[in-house]
Amino acid sequence: MSDFDAIDALLADVGPQAELPPPDVRRELREQARLSKAQVARALGVSPGTVGAWEGGRDPSDEIRAKYAYLLDGLAAKFPTEPAPEAPPAEDEDETGDESESESENEAQDEAGDEVESLVAPEVCVLCGAPATHRVAGFAQHLDPSDCRPETATGTQPAGTQVAGAQPTGTQPTGPAPETTPHPAQRPRSPAKRAFQEQSGPADLIGQTVQAALAEHRGDVEATLAALLKRAIPDAMRLLDETRKGARYDIVAHPWIPDILRKQTSKGADRIWEARPKWTRHELPPGRHEVTALDINGAYLSALKTHLPLGQLEHSAGFAHDRRRAGVHLITPPAWEHEAVLPNPIGNRDEPGPLWVTEPTLRLLLRLSGPKHALCEPPEIHESYTSGATENLLEKFRVALKEARDTAIADDDEVTLEYVKAMYSKFVSTMGESNYNRELYRPDWMHIIRSQAFSNLWMKALKAHDEGLTVVRAMGTDELHVIGDWHRVFPEGRGVTEVKMKDIYTAGVDAADAVDDTGDTGDMSGEEE
Repeated sequence: MSDFDAIDALLADVGPQAELPPPDVRRELREQARLSKAQVARALGVSPGTVGAWEGGRDPSDEIRAKYAYLLDGLAAKFPTEPAPEAPPAEDEDETGDESESESENEAQDEAGDEVESLVAPEVCVLCGAPATHRVAGFAQHLDPSDCRPETATGTQPAGTQVAGAQPTGTQPTGPAPETTPHPAQRPRSPAKRAFQEQSGPADLIGQTVQAALAEHRGDVEATLAALLKRAIPDAMRLLDETRKGARYDIVAHPWIPDILRKQTSKGADRIWEARPKWTRHELPPGRHEVTALDINGAYLSALKTHLPLGQLEHSAGFAHDRRRAGVHLITPPAWEHEAVLPNPIGNRDEPGPLWVTEPTLRLLLRLSGPKHALCEPPEIHESYTSGATENLLEKFRVALKEARDTAIADDDEVTLEYVKAMYSKFVSTMGESNYNRELYRPDWMHIIRSQAFSNLWMKALKAHDEGLTVVRAMGTDELHVIGDWHRVFPEGRGVTEVKMKDIYTAGVDAADAVDDTGDTGDMSGEEE
């Protein structure tokens, strides 16, 4: 029996025109199963854009129709659906009425609704560094994850280095990372682990990459920096792999995630409260005062040293806190009676009652409730999602970035400095529900690192207060306003253990609005220096 006979038999069983549900039901079934277009595409051997076209009304060809129908039948058995309501009228076309984009491109939008744009000339993919012919939400990348691969042309990568996503010679490929969290009923028994594999390449990945980019762009600083910023995410992941060589711990890169860590709507937020400071002192001491606005250097870089869960989060209930584990916790925070002189450690809340906080926020509250500070009562812990943890998981990664940053500052190398800052800031911001980092899906890490930066700023405010300074304002990750001789409390400089003076202004009882009108240098939490 030939291969074609076997195929004919298969088609005879299913029928050459297997019944398919309406397009809106096809999409609904996939979304109910928490499957991405890319996951379905990989199983059927097509592109995500093709799957999107099928869900938009186009029918697959006979060869693939049977497989697609089989998949949909299986999903329908697991997730019975109600008839979908009539679709709303289509939105108006743009002013030109140009419909030159292909059907696949019109349908190939990610789950959050990111717009897909065709490129006249290929640009560097933010995921793998190879040329891509589309942009998603303004970033060049491949629509089909299978197309993400190392650039083969010479000159775009330093000799001996490896692009994130490529497998080293002699190792087993790990396959593309899933784009969304699988439904609990369908997640694997053993969560997939990220393979931090041995790689070849220079020890100074950052320096070598910058030099290669400068050479490629013939010393054009602006063009070099633009190219480096586009590849900051895959380069950060490559550096992470390099620094994980010989590590004691395995980590789970795409674990099952509880609902509290998933966005409630496509463009909304999840239920985790990061405790971002946004506080201004209501009353100053009598008289007029010179207020100094300080900028905390490398806030997110310092926050990489935090207790991170290694594996899949596990649920527990009770009031005990296990310092060997880390994650997110549902707590009732304690009352805070020091708002007049210090910000509330949990930030500004509009509603009272329990809320989900991260490990750094919980540890800060427990620390402040202890005998050394005794500033509040302990928080009440109701339930938690945690895993075994270590504070040093990203330490080598952090140190490598810090050393490159310090060297760039000493050499007055703004290209490397901006590149390094982009690496660690984008690393933090894209490890959650992002389309730009498919190698790591840890929204718990993202929240924990961000909260650690907020907690670090809060502790600097406490230090200033304890040393006799008057704290006037604390904002985001890196903005602290004080009255008094701050030089005796904080070292001045550009290092991550130092602070910079950002502004000086005058405020006092005769200018009640001076802090808000003249002292607001902006919430810089989304920026680094």
